[in-house]
Amino acid sequence: MENKVYFVGAGPGDPELITIKGRALLDAAEVVIYAGSLVNPELLRGIKAEIYDSAGMTLDEIIDVMRRAVSAGKPTDAGDRIPVVRLHTGDTAFYSAVAEQINRLAALGIGYEIVPGVSSVSAGAAALGRELTIPEISQTVIITRIAGRTGVPEDEKLSALAAHHATMAIFLSAGMVLKVKEELLTAYAEDTPVAVVERASWPGQRILRGVLGELDVIVNEAGITKTAIIYVGAALAAGAGAAAPGVNGGATSDAKKESRLYDASFKHGYRK
Repeated sequence: MENKVYFVGAGPGDPELITIKGRALLDAAEVVIYAGSLVNPELLRGIKAEIYDSAGMTLDEIIDVMRRAVSAGKPTDAGDRIPVVRLHTGDTAFYSAVAEQINRLAALGIGYEIVPGVSSVSAGAAALGRELTIPEISQTVIITRIAGRTGVPEDEKLSALAAHHATMAIFLSAGMVLKVKEELLTAYAEDTPVAVVERASWPGQRILRGVLGELDVIVNEAGITKTAIIYVGAALAAGAGAAAPGVNGGATSDAKKESRLYDASFKHGYRK
């Protein structure tokens, strides 16, 4: 059977939010390479693997560790060896730098498997006690970031995405919060609800709430510059008995909308 590198989403921070499959792979791994600046070290407690902290490593160094570990032995009769677990934060689907690693592995003929994790987007929404999609308010969630040292395509600038008036979860942008606010205000009203979740699900997690017009003030006063997600959109007010702001200060409407899924008058294949 094939030796593979396993990319595992560690979850947002709380060590209990790793998946059962991810935990089992981590416990069985011979080598673990983890994102030391972001992964909760509690996840590594008690494992028998050789551990590498990738925070100070280059891509070439990471791939070399993977290559050597995969080629070090042969699969056992009981099944695949678990030569390497590459432990990433949150979910591996975005902002994880997985793509460049799997491209290098493919060039070397090394197999891989990706095990998704709980995203910090979900952990942040849970901390807020909010659903990000509310009927008739927002049915779309845009996950994005503002351009910084890493650019974004021109048609994915915050000002362009804001035109959809969807719920937005903005990563890697707390250090440029004034620019975030200015771009969002090209489409969202000043009284649009915002929330900032710093270090979602970690000890010391912090939550800030307010409106878009005050976003930079509340973030700067709290001293938050990184490891935070900025949420914006009328859906954040739903369930709180508040009014949803209109576009650019337009008319408001009741934000407390309910799905038709459990409505007694709504028929579907499982309930007549």
